[in-house]
Amino acid sequence: MQVNLPVGLTNGIFQDAKLARALGEELAGEYCFAEPYPHIVLDNFLPEAMAEDILANFPAEKLDSDVNYVGGYFEHNKRQILPYACNQAALNYFLGFNSAPFLQFLEGLTAVDALIPDPYFSGGGFHEITKGGKLGVHADFRIQNQLHLKRRLNVLIYLNKDWNRAYGGEFEIWDREMSGKIKGIEPLFNRCVIFNTDASSYHGHPDPLNTPDGVTRKSLALYYYTASRAIYDEVPNSGTEFQARSENEAQEVLSLKGRGPLLKEVLPPILYRNLRNLKRKYFNKKTVNG
Repeated sequence: MQVNLPVGLTNGIFQDAKLARALGEELAGEYCFAEPYPHIVLDNFLPEAMAEDILANFPAEKLDSDVNYVGGYFEHNKRQILPYACNQAALNYFLGFNSAPFLQFLEGLTAVDALIPDPYFSGGGFHEITKGGKLGVHADFRIQNQLHLKRRLNVLIYLNKDWNRAYGGEFEIWDREMSGKIKGIEPLFNRCVIFNTDASSYHGHPDPLNTPDGVTRKSLALYYYTASRAIYDEVPNSGTEFQARSENEAQEVLSLKGRGPLLKEVLPPILYRNLRNLKRKYFNKKTVNG
């Protein structure tokens, strides 16, 4: 079932993290229990004016930084446009999709916590497929090598007005055994598809695009990641370590170093967090009151 969800700068989704998460949580059941893997299709995803402006700022001319795939059996007539090569208006939208409130929307929707956006937009950005182009059914790359992050989610927003089903270009979702297609999703204007990426979340648009000359299949692609908890085995989880400039400050530093780690060791985590929060509130109140 498709759900209408207006999300964008004009209604506060990029400014209000609590609202963003609440909107995501409203749809979490549909997302998490979708077959054959968690996904959702959202029509009218962005405010109309925002979607129109993104399309208006889609680079029509080829850019030097474009990545083009031509002649491949599985990946053909595909243009990939780096957000940093676009004008400022387009770039601002991409940066908005990397903002903390939008991450909160995704976390609420998917139940995947601690999501991290890709500041480099590796493999993402604007995508454009021309006549005869296709993208074979596949499972996506799993690791962002530059940042050593695990890929968890894809967000695709389509920018194709007056799309005709005869053009093809449906986004296909296949079962985990690659025994059959589960559904085909037309790439309609302002339609968003969000889905988990794992070893068998197979998808693509494998049939050649049958568009008239001058009509292309346009989309905006965003990928989101999580970090590995193995970092705790590599880096000691110490707090901020202040250094003393004098004997007086040395006593304060010694007090801080002795208090924090000891309490963290002897207190249950929830009590330690509550004590720390109370200390912050007291300090802030004391600072405000002079």
